[in-house]
Amino acid sequence: MAALNRGYEFRKHLGSDAVGVRLIDYLVRCHSAFTEAEWLERIEAGRVFLNSARANADAVLQTGHCLSWVRPPWEEPRVPLSFAILYSDDHLLGIAKPSGLPTLPGGGSFMENTLLYRVRQHYPEANPLHRLGRGTSGIVLFARNTSAASVISQSWLRGTLKIYRALISGCPDEDEFDIDVPIGPVPHPALKSIYAANPNGKRAHSHVKVLTRRGNHALVDVQITTGRPHQIRIHLAAAGYPLFGDPLYGIGGVPAENSRALPGDLGYLLHNSVLGFSHPITGRWIEIGCIPPPLLRP
Repeated sequence: MAALNRGYEFRKHLGSDAVGVRLIDYLVRCHSAFTEAEWLERIEAGRVFLNSARANADAVLQTGHCLSWVRPPWEEPRVPLSFAILYSDDHLLGIAKPSGLPTLPGGGSFMENTLLYRVRQHYPEANPLHRLGRGTSGIVLFARNTSAASVISQSWLRGTLKIYRALISGCPDEDEFDIDVPIGPVPHPALKSIYAANPNGKRAHSHVKVLTRRGNHALVDVQITTGRPHQIRIHLAAAGYPLFGDPLYGIGGVPAENSRALPGDLGYLLHNSVLGFSHPITGRWIEIGCIPPPLLRP
């Protein structure tokens, strides 16, 4: 018999965007991963609460209302659950995440089969300071106290060394080159929007170094100085070299027309191999390395 997780209670205090809105309309608008029929079923089953009382679908919401709902235990998709500790002190943890394991809960499917949940079984105080896409392997840095988290969060984009290893389709002529394509939201048929190459988006910068060429593919290291969502996948695709096996981003750095692929879909090869930063408490330079999987080695 398949193992179920422990279920989940979602809780939020409503803001001004909820004033005067019917409960069912608010749920469908703000939590569209589920249909109106699914939300009505939950309400009728007594799994949606407003100010701790069973909710009515037609209830009119106000600022400060506490909305919560309970999701019964469910079977999560199977994923690799192992991880390795690359660095540890009283303030920080450097964890090696395998490809396929989500960093955080999300997508309506993952709660306990996540890196966050697995790490907290051993370090209950740990909080991730950044995230990797589900299909990306490598280093995720966790804070073990609020002091470390606060300092790192303030300085994360200043002087941090972040190098990724990737297998790309196509062989660049240059041994090294820069990509500066802006990244921002674009429409997507399966989601309201998705991050992609967008001339009206935010500034983004990646530096690419070719390590080896393998016929119609190349192995590259990519150093990023900005941290936009899916930056490396988007930038390499925008430059004409999509990640080999990427089901989402094609040439141009945008999803293929009518594509329903999602950011969490697997298939690409990307690995966070080096993370360097000034320690938030001691100020000492820390550099964590993580050996890439075999297909991403020269």
